[in-house]
Parts: sequence; C-alpha cells; structure tokens
Amino acid sequence: MVRRRGINARAKLTLSYLVVLVVAEALLFAVVWVFLLRYVPNQAVVSPDGFFPGRADLIRAFAPAAFWAAVASLAFGALGGWVLAGRMLAPLDRITVATREASRGSLSHRIEMSDRNDEFGELAHSFDGMLDRLEAHVEAQRRFAANASHELRTPLSLTKALLEVAGSDAEIDTVELHARLRQVNDRAISLTEAMLTLSRADAGGFAHEKIDLGLAAEDAVETLLSLAERSGVEVQLEIDDTAVLGSWSLIRQLVMNLLHNAIVHNLLAGGFVRVRVWADGCDAILCVENSGDPLSDTLLATMTEPFQRATERVHATQAGVGLGLAIVQSIVRAHSGELRLAARDGGGLSAIVRLPRAT
Repeated sequence: MVRRRGINARAKLTLSYLVVLVVAEALLFAVVWVFLLRYVPNQAVVSPDGFFPGRADLIRAFAPAAFWAAVASLAFGALGGWVLAGRMLAPLDRITVATREASRGSLSHRIEMSDRNDEFGELAHSFDGMLDRLEAHVEAQRRFAANASHELRTPLSLTKALLEVAGSDAEIDTVELHARLRQVNDRAISLTEAMLTLSRADAGGFAHEKIDLGLAAEDAVETLLSLAERSGVEVQLEIDDTAVLGSWSLIRQLVMNLLHNAIVHNLLAGGFVRVRVWADGCDAILCVENSGDPLSDTLLATMTEPFQRATERVHATQAGVGLGLAIVQSIVRAHSGELRLAARDGGGLSAIVRLPRAT
C-alpha cells in the first residue's frame, strides 16, 4: 500500500519553532503592555520639568520598530529552525536508506553511526544489530534448506535405484531388498522427525509446565540403556531434585539427543557416559559428558550447526542424521537456557545445559 506523502518532519519541526517563537513574542508584548504601557497616561504631559510622552506617543514610536523586529526574528527563526531541524534529522536519512535496502533484500547494508551517542546513535546501533541477527538467521535457513534437500534426496534416490534394479533383475533376493528398503525408509523417517522437532523448537509454540529435570534424565537413560550396553559403554547417573518450566517432550528429547550422541561417538574400550543434574542458584544444570576421541576447537564451533556430525567414527548402524545437537541448541534456546560444549581432557565431549529453575 502506497502512503500519500504529507508534510515532512523537517518542515513540522520548523513550524514548531516558529509557533514557540510567536508565543514568546506575544508574551513579551503582553508583559510590556501589562507592566509598562498601561501605567503611562494616555496624553502627553508638558511641565516645567520637561516633556513626558503619553501612551499613544509611545505606541506610535514603538509599534513599527516592534513589528519589523518581530518579522526579522520570525524570518531568522524560520531559517535557523530549518537548518537545525535538518542537522538533527540527518541521521534519519541514513536509517531510512538502510531500511529501504533491507526491505529490498540487501541485509548486508549497515548504518554504522558509531560517532553519535544520542538516541539516534542508539537506534542505529540497535538496527544494525537486528540486521546482523536477521542476516545470520536467513543464511542459516538457506544452509538448512540446502542441506535438508540434499539429505532427503539421498534416501529417495537410493530407494529409486533399488527399485529399478529389482525391476530389471528377476532373480534378486527379495528378502535382502526388503531389508535395505526398510533401512533406507527408517533413515528418511528419522530425518523427517528430526526436522519437525527442530522446527517445533524454533517456533517455540508449546505449553510450559513444571518438569522434573532429573526424572527426564532418568527416563532418557532407561530408554537408551540397552544401546549403551550393546556398545560397551557404561552409563553413570547422578541427579538432584530440580525442576524447570517447559515442554516435557522437548526436554526429554534434549536429554535423549545428548545421551545418544555421547553413546554412539564413544568408541573407547571401557568408555563411559556420565549424566548429572543439579541446581545452581536460579538455574538447573544438566551435564552429559563422555569419553571418546579428542575434539578440536574448530569442530566444537560447528557441532550445533544442522547436519554437522561430531565425528565420522560411530558405532555400527548408529549413524545419525546430523541434527542431534542442532535440536538440542534450539530446545535450549526456546527454554531461555544456555548450551556450552567443551572438549574433555583426554578426549570426549562435555555438554552443559543451563536452564532457568521453576520457582
């Protein structure tokens, strides 16, 4: 919708200055009349001591000079107000240009008004920060869409290839074909469910309820205990009573993802996974740490990105879709929490989740 352009802000400010100036001059003239002229006799007085002009004489002498002085002051006020208003509103032009560039899709343009420490500088700084976050979010969404398309295309292409081979080979082992198709289909379902969970966490549209974080950790350990036993990983659990506000299903998914990630990337003989829950002031802390391969700082910085895997070494048949830690990050962010990943001395990962406690 195109808005009809009215009087610009510069003209409005100039008119405001003129109105204030007119009111001030009117008050001045009123003061002159009330406290001076009305006490002067209307007629001139001639006495041996001299000539004393009357009120009419003073008005005739004062009025023309006062009129032209008022006109000159109004003209000077209009010119000065126009110049001052232009200098004051100059930052708005830069902000408007940046806004128009952003509306056209150019999110790389910045106002860069660090030389001002007033309200305009604060507005420009906030706007630049918003553009930084928006540009990063859009870029992340583009990468996610491209990676998701690639990840979804892989099982579909593999299914198509298997079906084409089955159609051209009458002696193919249908049992093996069924097993491979089921495996590919399970992977596609897991990927789709992970993407839906990630989208739900990013949207933040869930009901908040009081959740026992220790109980969620116990439930996740019980669910994945058989996987840990098959992988030869010992799971240690240390929990204290502490509660958070949020979604039970998302909090449980958070713990499940951290625990599953710790198990499948734990290839050391006699490896362990330690899950701890405790309260720290106003926060509830969940710590999942595991033994494993040494991790570099470069890898740690990208582990929460979608479709980024911690390592390529995982237990057989346990390769994930690369969304586990990305989902954890989104769930933590949706619950106003903080996720910190750190490499353990001697190898492995330490994941610490800090969530606000339920009062």
